[in-house]
Amino acid sequence: MAIEPVKDTDPTIGKLVADASRDISTLVSKEIELAKSELKVSVKAGGVGIGLFVAAGGLAVLAVIMLSVAFAYLINWNGDGLALHWAFLIVFGAYLLLAGLLAFVGVKKVKQVRAPEKAIAQGKEIPRALKGQA
Repeated sequence: MAIEPVKDTDPTIGKLVADASRDISTLVSKEIELAKSELKVSVKAGGVGIGLFVAAGGLAVLAVIMLSVAFAYLINWNGDGLALHWAFLIVFGAYLLLAGLLAFVGVKKVKQVRAPEKAIAQGKEIPRALKGQA
């Protein structure tokens, strides 16, 4: 068996290393792009959840104000039929129920926040691929 001489068209070791380096760089940058896109989805869900928590807090503050006014009208009892203090207590209860609903939805949205699972899984495959075990 004779050894064939190197042809001018055969890639050199330097060219092969440069190509491999370029391919690894491209692969890493694509993995980073994938991780960024997955994180955008999770951050958006987290932002909506935080916004709902803020809304729930704002409504709870309104509920406290309404309760305060209801107590003031309770002390100053002045009405016929359905007393004014009961009306304010009904409004207070409605605000409180709405705040509870917003907090519940906010918790569900925050629980949707996840790590970039696809990017992590693909990142774990890179060492195997570099060893030729793809």
